[in-house]
Amino acid sequence: MPRQNLTRFAWLSIAAAVMTIALKSGAYLITGSVGLLSDAAESVVNLVAAFVALIALHVASKPADEKHQFGHSKAEYFSAAVEGIMIFVAATFILVTSVQRFLAPEPLEQVGLGLGISLVASAINGAVSIVLMRAGRKHNSITLTADGKHLMTDVWTSAGVVVGVLLVALTGWLQLDAIVAFAVGCNIIWTGWHLIRESVDGLMDHAPSPECQATIQEILAAHTTDEVQFHGVRARVAGHENHISMHVLVPGSWTVQRGHDVLEDVEDALRAAFDHVIIDTHLEPLEDPRSYEQGLVDLTEPAAPTPTPR
Repeated sequence: MPRQNLTRFAWLSIAAAVMTIALKSGAYLITGSVGLLSDAAESVVNLVAAFVALIALHVASKPADEKHQFGHSKAEYFSAAVEGIMIFVAATFILVTSVQRFLAPEPLEQVGLGLGISLVASAINGAVSIVLMRAGRKHNSITLTADGKHLMTDVWTSAGVVVGVLLVALTGWLQLDAIVAFAVGCNIIWTGWHLIRESVDGLMDHAPSPECQATIQEILAAHTTDEVQFHGVRARVAGHENHISMHVLVPGSWTVQRGHDVLEDVEDALRAAFDHVIIDTHLEPLEDPRSYEQGLVDLTEPAAPTPTPR
């Protein structure tokens, strides 16, 4: 699927957020539960985050241009960061409101109807969350993955709120509603911190997962011989793209065509292993120590100068 078409998932998230805001707000107005109010506040965050995701996906899908010669894929990380910040804002509102309600508890009304409406909203969020996370994994989109994880967190949050409100109705302990809301706020803060950390990692060119690094090493090992060796191997993730660079050492007596054929074989193997990969290779003579006296031996592992290449 073209990257431009991923925006349809953002529109799905927006539609779900609008519906759940209406449902959860109605549940709060019916019951007066601060727990359900906190749940509705998180849905407002979901709506803002969905609009940010829509913009980020649109920007990230743009091709490279004169000012952005490596493309716009990192735009997705800004979406995750904004979503994390918005989560912190919502959590602050929830925590303050829950403390106020704990100090001045109020009785709840029509609990059964309010909880039923909340469960319908949770079912919508759960279904959309699964769709977004699957799309995020399939298309390697941090924006869709982050949005899907946030919605799933909302589902578990709603479940906790429902249980808490139900216990208030059964026990008559009104402060329990505020305690549940406070716990919801703390959980939301944790989610926001996780999203911001992922965004910062991406903007700082973090390495791919250990599994991806192991795959790269296996491919290079399969092409390593007495005449073909590798060093200076580096990899980073930028949005939905994997970037891999390396130096390839071959005998200096080889023709350019023969060395080029080796590079093409290695690059073809890497492209077969990764859906979205940009590869940068540099051919060097095996006999010249200057070819390998500096650089990296393994992925992200610095190496001291050695007399022979590895």
